[in-house]
Amino acid sequence: MPALLSWEDVELIAELSRCPPATHPTICQHSHHNKYRSISGLCNNRQNPLWGAANTPLVRWLPAEYEDGEREPKGWNKGRLYNGFQLPLPREVSTRILRSSSKREDDLYSHMLVEWGQYIDHDISFTPQSTGNTFFGMDCQDTCENMHPCFPILEPSVTGEKHCMPFFRSIPACFVNFDIQQALQRQQMNSITSFIDASVVYGNTPKLESYLRDLSGRNGKLAINSQFKDPKGRSYLPFVPTLPSICRQGPDGQRVDCFSAGDSRVNEGLPLAIVHTLWLREHNRIAEALKHINSHWSPETIYQETRKIIGALHQIITMRDYLPKIIGSKSYEQYIGPYRGYNPTTDPSVSNVFASAAFRFGHATISPIVKRFNGSYQEHEQFAHLRLHTSFFSPWRIVREGGIEPILRGTTGSAAQAVSADMLLTDELTERLVVLKMPHRMDLASLNLQRGRDHALPGYNDWRAFCGMPTIKTLDDLKEVVSDHKIAKKILKVYKHPDNIDVWLGGLVENLLPDSRTGPLFACLIGKQMKTLRDGDRFWWEADGMFSQQQKMELLKGSLSRVICDNSNVKEVLPDSFRFRKYPSGYLPCEHIPSMNLEAWREERSQDLVKCGSPREIKNGDFILSSGPGKLVALYSCFYGFKLKGAAAITCEGNQWSDQPPECTVNHP
Repeated sequence: MPALLSWEDVELIAELSRCPPATHPTICQHSHHNKYRSISGLCNNRQNPLWGAANTPLVRWLPAEYEDGEREPKGWNKGRLYNGFQLPLPREVSTRILRSSSKREDDLYSHMLVEWGQYIDHDISFTPQSTGNTFFGMDCQDTCENMHPCFPILEPSVTGEKHCMPFFRSIPACFVNFDIQQALQRQQMNSITSFIDASVVYGNTPKLESYLRDLSGRNGKLAINSQFKDPKGRSYLPFVPTLPSICRQGPDGQRVDCFSAGDSRVNEGLPLAIVHTLWLREHNRIAEALKHINSHWSPETIYQETRKIIGALHQIITMRDYLPKIIGSKSYEQYIGPYRGYNPTTDPSVSNVFASAAFRFGHATISPIVKRFNGSYQEHEQFAHLRLHTSFFSPWRIVREGGIEPILRGTTGSAAQAVSADMLLTDELTERLVVLKMPHRMDLASLNLQRGRDHALPGYNDWRAFCGMPTIKTLDDLKEVVSDHKIAKKILKVYKHPDNIDVWLGGLVENLLPDSRTGPLFACLIGKQMKTLRDGDRFWWEADGMFSQQQKMELLKGSLSRVICDNSNVKEVLPDSFRFRKYPSGYLPCEHIPSMNLEAWREERSQDLVKCGSPREIKNGDFILSSGPGKLVALYSCFYGFKLKGAAAITCEGNQWSDQPPECTVNHP
């Protein structure tokens, strides 16, 4: 059999082409990736190496409904009728049903619940858009005509004049499997890993991962901002590699560029950038502690073990603390249930309907105000609250206006926005949304509806049937699931037929289930997706062999509140940062919040390691130790941009290593 490509070659091809190469399952025997996740998600499933990997298609739970059967979105052809009617314009649905100038507060949950939803969404899905030039060289900013890849959002017009907001279609996914349906139909791509694996912290490609690491420090840590620190000397995220960046600047003239993190959307909002900052600091805090506990660990081992802990904490906070509040404990039991171990027949890939509709439920809970609180959780004396649209892409406000604490307290110490059918999206999002490189103000509600049509998602009723729920046939049926009868009437008036209702809108207006923040349809779709993300992940924190019993017990002490205590100057928190209480009711000093004891990760030097001594360090690469059958093996790998020359694995035999360590030479693509 001809020699397979090396692992480094496979990852390089995937990165340069943005399409994973057709991988042969034998490449997944690569033992380095039996111990730790690959950065791209490749080989999580050994038999189906692409399941859940970056740059693979979003999966379809129901077939796509393109107008030409292959690639034209719903609403592409002007005269096309659905059940005897044209689909309403997304902008009309937005202004008549979704836009709201006022919002009520949620008495149970804090705004951090909303922010975690966005943050964890960015850990599991990202659908890239086309760059916006048509085949004829026209820019999507300049046309109101449907011409691939432009699918503009038309403004309802009485005069017949055309006005529109630009809209770029999602780029088609790579054709990676020999699936005839996929070859004939346009599919969209998830450009990041589907797993809850903290890729928001570490990235999805070897190149980005390498940029985010402090490789020269040889300490297993992540790189930090070299220009700014907070008033207490704590670190900020590093800036993006290409400067100057497109982030907004403050009035004082000193530049603060866009932050860089594992996910490129980090600068979209201030609370989001703050959650990213907490995890950067938490990684470096844990790496430092593990280095002290296990002085014989290589920098690569420290980095990978810390990454594993951070990934586990993301999974625990999401499944234990976040999800039951979103879909309700009853739906959690129904759709997710107790963990029964890794199931290699479960495809963990993110579904199209989850990424493009169901998990966008949170847009209706976004507050029009970004609050900034002082140490007593009152409005900050120096830094006033901000209108949402003034806070987009503005990392300068963190660096120049008091660090992460004012916004952090504002996010945990203020109530989320309540969702009700008559108050859906704040006009800060429907009239004043800022999208970088766009001269126009955009409308998030219209973007979501148009995206669902771009992806050819079946309608609301099809998804209700998919979840085993009765379909809506009459106004009375709709009134049963939407208790605001005025809104139910308005929806049928705008859509003309129940089968035409877009899934995102239908799911959003349903009555919320008890103790939840979603209606029955979104609870079903989110629940089903989260179950596949858990059960189909070979590296899930509870899976056999991932952590010792003692380590699992320590991980369960972890919480977002503890991460806040350990990595900011916030001194008092609620035990659960997603709950809302008015300060000081229920707030505890940080010393009363349980914390993990990292001693559970102490690892004594093995007899073999004592005999053979530590393997030699190499330039531009590193090793991890792995115990083969009765043997200690040092597995070497090179940093991004370098390739191995020599033996990738050397074994401890007798009292010496079997071979010289390899070298890392420059890899010229």
